[in-house]
Amino acid sequence: MPEGSCLCGAVRFTVTEPLTNIAACHCGQCRKQSGHYWAAAEIARESLSMINDATLRWYQSSEKARRGFCATCGSFLFWEPIDSDRIDVAMGAIEGPTATRLDRHIFVAEKGDYYDIADGLPQNAQ
Repeated sequence: MPEGSCLCGAVRFTVTEPLTNIAACHCGQCRKQSGHYWAAAEIARESLSMINDATLRWYQSSEKARRGFCATCGSFLFWEPIDSDRIDVAMGAIEGPTATRLDRHIFVAEKGDYYDIADGLPQNAQ
C-alpha cells in the first residue's frame, strides 16, 4: 500500500489501490503551483486515507477543481475535481519506489517554452 507525505511530514496519507493512470500536467496552474510540470496518479477518492491532515489546506483554483497542499511546507499534494469521486495524488509525494511509469502528458498546449517533451509518450493539448 503506497504511503505519501508532504516535505515536512505534517501531512501523511496512504493509497489503497495501485498507482495507475499517471499523467504529467503542463497546465499553467500546475506549473505555477509546483514550479514545473506536475505528475500525479488518478485514484478513487475512497482509496485515499489520511494518516495526518492537520496542516492540509485546500485552494479552490477554478470552478472545476481544488488543490490540496500543506500549510506548513507548501507541498502541492492533491488535485480534486469538484463533485467527483476521483482525486489526483502527487507522484512526488509517494515514498519509496513506486514501480510505475508515466502514461501521458496533458495540457501540453500550455507547457513552458524552456523544455521539450521527448519521451515518446502521448501528448494531449488539453
